[in-house]
Amino acid sequence: MTTTAADPAPAPGSGHSTGTDPQGIAPEPTDENVWLEDIYGEEQLAWVKEQNSRTEDLLEDADYVELEGSILEVLDSTDRIAMVGKRGDWYYNFWKDQQNPKGLWRRTTWESYCSDSPEWDVLLDVDALSAAEGEEWVFHGATFLRPAAGEPYRHALLALSPDGGDANRYREFDVETRTFVDPAQGGFDLPTAKGNVSWLDADTLLVASTAEGLPRTASSYARTAVTLKRGDSLPDALRLFEVPEHHMMAVVAHDSTPGFERTFAVDYIDFYNRSNAVLRDGAWVEIDVPTDVNVSAHREWLLFRPQQDWLLDGATHPAGSLLAAPFEDYLAGSRDVSVLFTPDAGTSLQSWSWTRNFLLLNLLKDVSSEIRVLDPARPGESPEAAWESSLLDACPPLHDVNAYAVDDEDEAGAGAGDDFWLVATGFTTPSTLMRGTLARATDGTPGVVSRHAVVKTSPSFFADDAYEVQQHFAVSDDGTRVPYFQVAPRDLALDGQNPTQLSGYGGFEVSRTPAYSGTVGRAWLERRTSSAGADGSAPHARGGVYVVANIRGGGEYGPSWHRAALQENRHKAYQDFAAVARHLISRGVTSPERLGCVGGSNGGLLVGNMLTQYPELFGAVSCGVPLLDMRRYTKLSAGHSWIAEYGDPDVPELWEYIRRFSPYHLLKDGVDYPETFIWTATSDDRVGPVQARKMAARMLAMGIPNVWYHEALEGGHAGASDNRQAAALQARSQHFLWKALAGGTS
Repeated sequence: MTTTAADPAPAPGSGHSTGTDPQGIAPEPTDENVWLEDIYGEEQLAWVKEQNSRTEDLLEDADYVELEGSILEVLDSTDRIAMVGKRGDWYYNFWKDQQNPKGLWRRTTWESYCSDSPEWDVLLDVDALSAAEGEEWVFHGATFLRPAAGEPYRHALLALSPDGGDANRYREFDVETRTFVDPAQGGFDLPTAKGNVSWLDADTLLVASTAEGLPRTASSYARTAVTLKRGDSLPDALRLFEVPEHHMMAVVAHDSTPGFERTFAVDYIDFYNRSNAVLRDGAWVEIDVPTDVNVSAHREWLLFRPQQDWLLDGATHPAGSLLAAPFEDYLAGSRDVSVLFTPDAGTSLQSWSWTRNFLLLNLLKDVSSEIRVLDPARPGESPEAAWESSLLDACPPLHDVNAYAVDDEDEAGAGAGDDFWLVATGFTTPSTLMRGTLARATDGTPGVVSRHAVVKTSPSFFADDAYEVQQHFAVSDDGTRVPYFQVAPRDLALDGQNPTQLSGYGGFEVSRTPAYSGTVGRAWLERRTSSAGADGSAPHARGGVYVVANIRGGGEYGPSWHRAALQENRHKAYQDFAAVARHLISRGVTSPERLGCVGGSNGGLLVGNMLTQYPELFGAVSCGVPLLDMRRYTKLSAGHSWIAEYGDPDVPELWEYIRRFSPYHLLKDGVDYPETFIWTATSDDRVGPVQARKMAARMLAMGIPNVWYHEALEGGHAGASDNRQAAALQARSQHFLWKALAGGTS
């Protein structure tokens, strides 16, 4: 089964600089908080607990308790859609609720799944496992071994994280006996580490890992891959593949599709450049494309998505297009490719998925979904669309709808081979799961006939009919039109007095699309406050306004939208976000004292720059699991892997522009900063808690008022490993913003 997301674009000058000459390394500014970089130090954790206590005293009032319970009710709701994945005759699901906070891995039949009360066959109770083993396991998925023809799927590798971080322990599990295969009897059990694992055959794994002394890259990921036989140890396993230390990571995978068995290796040079190779007769054969062309294989096809314009045999293929070639022909030297998709100014390719006979393309047109079905067996009408293309009628305006295959390896017709899932959602539309079937028209007419029907619907968690979704466009400093979504009461008063939460990301070609959130509905839209109108009119209760900005650096308009805010152009993402804030204010939706912003990870860096560069626009900032110290980010956790996105601060000429968006170094005395809440997790092994700690410590030492800090002791980069922790995290952020911007509830 192949479902592929459109990978992010390559960065100019993204190769790593070794900085071997000490005179060539940019000097580090004085950092009085380096001591906080010892993540698990006794003194450091004491500081964390002191700040946690201070923040909890501020936030955890009666309104907070009620809010947290309301959010937890959403997260634990048993009426949520239990999303499933098909393997053989079974449909698998992972489920968390109040009774099972760490979750159940389970399966059911299709007939049972379609009923109102499916009968679930529980394979693993993670809460019971954690209690039995004394480890706070977090389930991160299962990878099945393909069985022999006619046999059921039985053995899987389960990824279990001890703290919710990116490092996993892989353990072999038997779904028939519902037990782990005993390592003493040859069962696979890989130590906790970062990396990836793939089945080669029933007794062999392909493993890229940092465990047991295997080398790691400067980005903290696996540098080598090995072939691991049952009973062997990782250090003694045969080395299969290796990448240089300054590259990002090594990945190996085996495609076991019958008739198309192939082993691949990927050298991730950085986030946007990679080289791909296939194993032939014991030797690696490189797939000859530029490193910034993303490659995926499916049966007889090789697909290409260039991240920059690609000149191939005299033809230029734009960044973000999709091309296809027969796999074996391309490896043999042919460069005859078929154009499947060409972007335009408003349309981008987000992902694609193969059914047995068709290719589904998930597109965005001005950040609203469009889905097309391509038929490789029928030619298109022009060189710009080599395969026949049909529009799938399933996408209402201002909604996010995604299509992907149910099981492309099943038979078509009587089986599920050409079946597809449709997941549709909008800001005021609870998620809906549909299932459909694709078929060629039988009357000789062109195009693909699609039939789909609703399988499951999520409940409403707030009065969504009372709210209106609008799309607006702000104009950034350089004249670029920047779209944003606004969710607000239908009777919104444009008097500048509405508490407004502005959310954004703007990095790594990640698209922010419409999505239903019971948490946002309950914690923000439906909360009420009383305030007088700007004209002195009588006070009236009003709710919150929620806004999502589609700024450059994201993927809403494809690779060019992302590349427009890379490295030395990073400031354009921040100018876009500030432009949206000004547009909201100019339209009378809100005012600076009523406007707050929220972002996490790269979005935390975004709002950190709002705090330090545009403090006059905001009344409050909620900054989660953030990058903030851009001088030392490459030396902290997995930060080295993001040089392609931001640049290498060790290189003096690059530090000259990086320092201009490093919030930790932009703080100044005498500035009236917005109220600030910085939150993170101790166990976050991706960004890490260090940058958040140091930013809060510096702001507190400067005497900046209304600065608050909270660090969850587990939960990884998500900040939470179960629904209870997630509810607490979201309640703190939402309650902080409401208290700062609305000044009370009713």
